[in-house]
Amino acid sequence: MYKRILVPLDGSKLAEIALPHAESLAQQYNAELVLLQVVQPPTIPGQGSTELILYQKTMESLIKKTEDYLAGLKGEFREKSITTRTRVGLGPVVDEIVETADAQDAELVIIASHGRSGLGRVFFGSVASGVLNRIEHPLLIIRCPEEVS
Repeated sequence: MYKRILVPLDGSKLAEIALPHAESLAQQYNAELVLLQVVQPPTIPGQGSTELILYQKTMESLIKKTEDYLAGLKGEFREKSITTRTRVGLGPVVDEIVETADAQDAELVIIASHGRSGLGRVFFGSVASGVLNRIEHPLLIIRCPEEVS
């Protein structure tokens, strides 16, 4: 049923709540997992050469940290005989998730959420809500247990 499953992550325990579900479905359908983490470029004031060098070093560090995190997860799935690819996105998180789902031909996107509603979602935003409102692929939202959030 599913050949490719996209799992957006952010390096947090909350986001990793989606991983056991993705693992189970990948094993059941012999599907490939695509693990995505989006790096949002930092805001650095000024436009001088010093600021640009700082920006570049900060971005390189963030990307390297993200690649290392995803490589570790990929290794864990490899030990379980689950084919896994990793992707690092740059830019607005919701945009990158939707674009990666399209580009990778994902047949399912699995994402974790705090499950906030009302004012909580207004003030804190919701990546899951943003993806839900924009994506054209099947979406499985895993609500985070209270003890993890």
